[in-house]
Amino acid sequence: MEYVQPPAGTLTTSLAALAAGVQPATIRDWVRRGILTRCGGTPLRPVYRIEDVKAARAAAKPTRDGQRVQVA
Repeated sequence: MEYVQPPAGTLTTSLAALAAGVQPATIRDWVRRGILTRCGGTPLRPVYRIEDVKAARAAAKPTRDGQRVQVA
């Protein structure tokens, strides 16, 4: 079941990715790494608070050995 419109103040994974300028897989990775927290939905269709997505986008991301680094 896809939301016609997510609850007020929340975003689906796809909308969160668009808002943050990243891929949906990055949103799921942020959740796995504890940078972003789900606020509801279902396990297959989570939703995230808009403020949490903004904070996750601005948060420092820890790096791992051997991780690719983007050069601006």
